[in-house]
Formats: sequence, structure tokens, C-alpha cells
Amino acid sequence: MELKPTAKKSVYKELRKQEKLKEKARMRMIMWITAACVVALIAIAIIAMPKAAPVEMPYESMPVLGKPDAPVKIVELGDYKCPSCQVFSQQIEPKLKKDFVDTGIASFHFMNYTIIGPDSNTAALAGQSIFHQNNEAYWKFYDAIYKNQGDERTPWATSAFLTDLARNEKLPIDYDKLKQDIENKTYQNEVDAHNSFASRNRVTGTPTLFINGKKFDEAFDYNKLKAAIEQAQKGE
Repeated sequence: MELKPTAKKSVYKELRKQEKLKEKARMRMIMWITAACVVALIAIAIIAMPKAAPVEMPYESMPVLGKPDAPVKIVELGDYKCPSCQVFSQQIEPKLKKDFVDTGIASFHFMNYTIIGPDSNTAALAGQSIFHQNNEAYWKFYDAIYKNQGDERTPWATSAFLTDLARNEKLPIDYDKLKQDIENKTYQNEVDAHNSFASRNRVTGTPTLFINGKKFDEAFDYNKLKAAIEQAQKGE
């Protein structure tokens, strides 16, 4: 039985519709396969990408809390005038000391990054002088300067203030030598080297941490910080 022209036309339209649907389905499948391949290639590239090597740290020019040969070395880049560094010294550093330094897992170091004002440099010179006289005395200075921190907008970290602070804290050092070291900028080369390190390694603020030479930017998230230290302890 021969179909009428109108019926033929209807059948033809239906066939064309089915063909278009099949073609769309094929195109969708091709797009999904292509997208999956791209994702897989990106994942392979990420996995195969060499990990950034830890940077070399000038530990010898930094005060150290704990065993210098501890398997994990944590470095804080800080500015004694930085309010956030004050919070870190009072809330995070004591936890690090209790959980990791006192247990021998980590050592904790301080590196200067003088970004607040000119007297940030003056305070850094004082810190380096005290460290070179007595490493243990330095950590008393570290606590004391943050407890007595002035307004970041005011130049309060003067030679007289810093020397009086050391004397009031009864630090076992030579106070006259401290004053001379500050005024003569005895350790300016070390402070400059610290600042250069920070610039080279794209440190944008304080406090910033380095854990076994790897930069760690979330200094106030203690859970993440603990996890990073535990990874470093495993050699990861």
C-alpha cells in the first residue's frame, strides 16, 4: 500500500527528528569524553609536577627555642611592632611550645621582617643583639616586647625603650652592649638578610611561617598548623 504524500512527509520529518536527536546524543557523548580526558590530563600533570623544593633557611642567624636538631624546624617571620604578631606570640606560640617544642618534635625560630615602620628595624637590632649574647634571654625578650608593644602607628621602639625593657626584665645580658649594638647597628647585615629572604620568597605579611623550609600562610589556624607539622615530621 502506497503512502499518501502527506503521510510520506510526516514519516520523513519523524526520521529527520530521530536522526537529529541521535546526532545531538553523539555530540554530547563526544563532549563528555573530551572533558573527561582534559580533566584526566590535568590531574596527571599535577601529580607529575615536581614539588617545590624547600628553601634554605639561615638558621644560624636566628634565635632558636628547643633542640636545634629537632626533625621539624618552624620559622616565624615577624615584626615586633605587628599587632598580629603580638596575638601569635600570646596565643599560638605557647601551644606550639607545649605540643611540639617541649616534646622534641620541633624547634622554633624567629626571623625579622621589618615592614611596619623605621623603629621595626631598631627593635630587630635589639633582638639580634640579645640573641647573640644569650639565646635563652632572647625568648624572654620575645615575650616581653610583645606584652609591652606600643601602637603600630607610633615610633615607640627606641634604643632607650628597648634597653630599659631588657633591664626591667632582668635579662642576663650586658645592657651597655645592647645599647651600643642598637645604636651602632651591629647586626644590621643580619636584619637586611632576613628582609631579603622574605622578599625573595614572596612573604607578604607577618606573621608568616616556614615549616622545614616550606612556606605556611595560615599561622592562626592551629589545626592546619598541627597537620602541617605532623606531615613534616613524616618527611612529607
